[in-house]
Amino acid sequence: MENPFSLEPYTTKENFCDREQELKDIISFLTNGSNVTLISPRRYGKTGLIFRTFEDLKEKHYTCIYADIFSAQSLDDFIKILSEAIVSSIANESLIKKFFIALKNVRPLLSYDSMSGNPQVTFTFQLDEQRKLTLKSIFDFLEKQEKQIILAIDEFQQIREFKEKNTEALLRTYIQQMHHVKFIFCGSKKHLMADMFTNAKKPFYESSRTIHIDRIDSEKYKEFITHLFQRAKKNIDKDAVDFILDWTKRHTYYTQFVCNRVFAESSKNISLEDVKRTISSILRFEIPNFIERRNLITDKQWKYLIAVAKEGSVKQPTASAFLMKYGIGSSATAKKILSTLVEKELLLEQSDLNGKTYSVYNVFMSRWMETL
Repeated sequence: MENPFSLEPYTTKENFCDREQELKDIISFLTNGSNVTLISPRRYGKTGLIFRTFEDLKEKHYTCIYADIFSAQSLDDFIKILSEAIVSSIANESLIKKFFIALKNVRPLLSYDSMSGNPQVTFTFQLDEQRKLTLKSIFDFLEKQEKQIILAIDEFQQIREFKEKNTEALLRTYIQQMHHVKFIFCGSKKHLMADMFTNAKKPFYESSRTIHIDRIDSEKYKEFITHLFQRAKKNIDKDAVDFILDWTKRHTYYTQFVCNRVFAESSKNISLEDVKRTISSILRFEIPNFIERRNLITDKQWKYLIAVAKEGSVKQPTASAFLMKYGIGSSATAKKILSTLVEKELLLEQSDLNGKTYSVYNVFMSRWMETL
């Protein structure tokens, strides 16, 4: 039987765990005229949730488009990625021709990757004004379609890295005029996404309903994992499931990865010892990657990272007790290190009503560092 714990963002409803309330809220907001902002750390399952949402919306006859702009560095890149996402989604030769006709100011070239078959759109812009007009033409084309459209833009905070510093305002100007198209703005850098949508001085201020994606409920996760093993005629002990969820800290990607490897390496009956052996194998395989990350930071930053890993999570990362325990140095030094590690996405910063907590972003690396 095929491994049900896929490492792809989304496969089927049956292999998708929970997120029922988030799914209900997203669909309700979108179908009643609101845009939606999804915020969560990387690999918490945002992309999977988007595709799960798309599955239900397509049944309601919406056209759904997904564009991941993580690699985009400029407005040119954004236009290219968006155009390719549109071509992939409409998959109708006549409509594709109409799309390119609608781009009056440029003559894009369409080709298909020989390996993946994915569309590749190439633009050549001579003037800045052409870029703006082309982007407006793309949005105008979407607005005029018969079916209502949901456009999800993943890693939306990336627009702040574009060399064109007015991209945020430009997009807001176009998007606020659209009624036939609703947007899902997704991001993994919480502080940037929060500033974009909650700062009254920013163009996208209160332009959407924000949903924060957190860890999946422990009991629901246990039930889901046990069910998928049983469906494949495998039995996993309760303490083994509890251990997986505790060890991975219920971080969606790492939980899924461990379950994937346990499923692949196990027989019909899976014990706690089987799970521990699989986890040891995973860490052994990952060590070279951890060492590569070590080589990208200073000795002091590495020492600080180990300290956080050994604590599991830290609420007072510059407190004297924490700094003295691990010989880190002054509070001023710790603040600089903390800021750098968060920026490099080696430390994860999370907030709630009780304040901020910090943990090592990569759960596998965190567990390995605990042993150093």
